Amino acid sequence: MNLRTATLSLTCASLLAVGLPAAASAAPDPFAGYENQQLTWGACPFPTSTGAKPAQCAMVTVPRDWAAPTGGVDMKVSISRVAASGQSLGAILVNPGGPGGQGSSLAGALAGLEPTVSARYDFIGMDPRGTGHEGVTTADGGDPVLCQVPTGRLPQGLLDARDRSAASIADHQKVPQAIAEACQSVAESPFLSTWQTAHDMELIRQLLGQAKLNYLGYSYGSWLGAKYASLFPGSAGKIVLDSSVNWQGRLQADFEDFPIIDQRQFDQVYVPWLTRTAPDVFGATPAAVQQKWEQVRDYYKSQGIAPDRFNGLFVGMGSKFAWLSATAIFEAGVKALGGNASAPADLQSQLDTRFGKPVAALTVADVKAATTPDYAAVEDVRYAVACGDQPTKSTAWYKSLSDRQGPNNPLFGWAYGLGEVCGPWSDAPRQTLPNLPASVAKNVLVVQGEFDPQTGYDQAHAAVAAAPGVSLISVDDSPYHGQYALTANPCVDGMVNVFLLQNSRPGSSVCPGVPLIGETQVFPVPGPVKTPPSGTRSFAPQTAPSALRDQAQDFISKTNSLR
Repeated sequence: MNLRTATLSLTCASLLAVGLPAAASAAPDPFAGYENQQLTWGACPFPTSTGAKPAQCAMVTVPRDWAAPTGGVDMKVSISRVAASGQSLGAILVNPGGPGGQGSSLAGALAGLEPTVSARYDFIGMDPRGTGHEGVTTADGGDPVLCQVPTGRLPQGLLDARDRSAASIADHQKVPQAIAEACQSVAESPFLSTWQTAHDMELIRQLLGQAKLNYLGYSYGSWLGAKYASLFPGSAGKIVLDSSVNWQGRLQADFEDFPIIDQRQFDQVYVPWLTRTAPDVFGATPAAVQQKWEQVRDYYKSQGIAPDRFNGLFVGMGSKFAWLSATAIFEAGVKALGGNASAPADLQSQLDTRFGKPVAALTVADVKAATTPDYAAVEDVRYAVACGDQPTKSTAWYKSLSDRQGPNNPLFGWAYGLGEVCGPWSDAPRQTLPNLPASVAKNVLVVQGEFDPQTGYDQAHAAVAAAPGVSLISVDDSPYHGQYALTANPCVDGMVNVFLLQNSRPGSSVCPGVPLIGETQVFPVPGPVKTPPSGTRSFAPQTAPSALRDQAQDFISKTNSLR
């Protein structure tokens, strides 16, 4: 018997005992019984990062299926709380994205990074259903829901999606087929969806005693936040959607844009950065860098590292750590081919510490370890949500997408369409997700970087265009995934904080980006943000460097990576 069944049984017995007449029939309240549970706050099972604020944690009981809450077993969802240090304006639930990102520790990190907001808001983290409980690996249901992929069905050779032979394409398609079949065989899989998680959030709002639930979500978290506000518009408070997908369109379309936005970042931002910061290592012109990159790719292939895996290092580079990781492996390849130059001292010191050893000491085994995926047990939530929220395209359609995207976007265009798990996904969605109603638009603020390689600017702009009344903060020239609190950008942080603290939402605006690693000025690049380039811009950072900020940014980027 689940929690709701037990509560209803006691209620019915009481009515019969006093002889009250039966109530008129009405639509059942799915939250009945569940909203009566008491939250028991205690120590969190995960460590508190330096600079983060300590949190308390509690467990929430939810039905496995909100569409039939009495028909199945209950689940446990872990939440965290960092109470406001001053008079609270309410609760703000944070989500790192994914799908499948755990947000329990993120609450304390963001509270530490934004102390003025933490003074007035209770930061609430959540580990969404199916993701396990952060810091707990075995007991009390702490493990995430996993898909046991039969590794014997996976290809054994070095995959290179540039090889368009029938054998190569068939080998590539074995991977998504095996993952899709493994995940769809998991009993919980049909109940791991945005619709279900949004209902969990609404229960959490009720248990917290909040009239409104404020929200800050990154990446896929923008989809989750927008759909929560669409399903429960009367419960939605201030909604900040950072690094946004097109939550008015198809979620899968955002993944399908990865080849385009990654090529854009690689060609227009990353390669020019290499020519400016380390020309003696990588080349003084974009053409020279591209030539050396191809040589290093061939070298690693000769050492048993799949070309697709090498390319993947430069896909989804949404954080400083991702840039440094890819660049360190690139430089190690250059040195293996006889290069002896090093980057400027400050940049080289960051590259030398990215893998815990100097770049010159990196071995092929180190690179293999950094590029080899673990397919034995993949997390179900990532695919159950991405492929189960809405109808999918077919494997043939994705192969055609690969044919179309590859020529102009070779970094990831050839590979993406052949490896998309949503192609062979056959389960139909159980619920339909509504679009954002006009009544909520005035409460929504979107923040988006121009060269974000994980959620494209064009997708975020399309969502805002389809939802009149929503405001958009565009961050010019920024290549990062996750802006607010994560990039030390005073323009972005200031606008979001004014919205949260003073209830004054900015109109659609443009913020300048911040300098890239090792630089003190911004080099404007023409792109989808419509501001005329005005030469280099100097930048005086107003916030001291923060390891916590970099770690949080890298966590957001990794959580939302397709790799």
